[in-house]
Amino acid sequence: MAENNAVTTKKKKRHLSLRAKNALKGLVFVTPFIIGLIAFFIYPIFFSLRISIAQSVEIIGMKLKGITFYQYKRAFVEDTEFVPTFLATVKYTLTTFPLTIILSLIIAILLNKEIKGRGLFRVIFFIPFLLGSGEIMRQLLNQGVDRAVLNIADGRIIPYNVLSYFGSTIVDVVQGLFGTLVTVLWRSGVQILLFLAGLQSISPALYEAARIDGATEWELFWKVTVPMISPMMLLTLVYTIVDSFTSIDNKLLAYIKTYGFANAEFSYASALGWIYFAFIGILVAIIFGIMKKYMHTSEVEEVRKRERKHRVITIEKARRTTY
Repeated sequence: MAENNAVTTKKKKRHLSLRAKNALKGLVFVTPFIIGLIAFFIYPIFFSLRISIAQSVEIIGMKLKGITFYQYKRAFVEDTEFVPTFLATVKYTLTTFPLTIILSLIIAILLNKEIKGRGLFRVIFFIPFLLGSGEIMRQLLNQGVDRAVLNIADGRIIPYNVLSYFGSTIVDVVQGLFGTLVTVLWRSGVQILLFLAGLQSISPALYEAARIDGATEWELFWKVTVPMISPMMLLTLVYTIVDSFTSIDNKLLAYIKTYGFANAEFSYASALGWIYFAFIGILVAIIFGIMKKYMHTSEVEEVRKRERKHRVITIEKARRTTY
């Protein structure tokens, strides 16, 4: 008996040492990520917060002295350009992101159909996202892409010269519309893929059962498709909001960069960044709370849970009868 106990203890020690080795290997692989997270994310965040409430900042050596909330007061009381720029950015973003969601969902539904070249179309819609780096988007926006779209194919769509006869108001509206559509389609690659993943996860049996009950295509969309992709829709909403508020053509970000890099007012730029970050966080939390109430639990998952419980109960009953 003593020998058996000694053997079991040795096995336990070997098992624990093997687990420790595996944990050490995992820690080695995760260490570069942890170092990068601390050095390039966590530390800059806390340092920018400290700068935003610093009473004085010495550029050489970045020495901080004192604590004050003057920079936050300055943003809303003394700065006459921050609030209008902030409201204009919020207005533009809140008007474009619903359009992005709607167009992405429509395109995802079309790409989910059994059509020829479906994979090619998916790649075509996702390529702009891969190419849409900051410099490329900046060059496109600076080159007047809205006017280029109007004059495409030698003016066969809507000639710019024809629009000029209707007045500057019509020209501005049409240019803004085309510019917004181009920008939205350029940034909707990830949203389309997310919606495609949600649509492909829906069981065809749900549609068949609804059609047997006499549901129309409109009812299938609102009573089957929308509830089933609601978790993916929440993820897409959060991603689109964050992506829209941090886009390259964001006027507020350009305004903050002007103070941070051009004027070297690091305290004020950090305070503006934290105000902007707090607003985005509150907005995302509100949308998350609203959407969470309408989150749909899949009926298939409920059936699977019931089946698992039933299996556990039957196994326990079988064990009790055998013993």
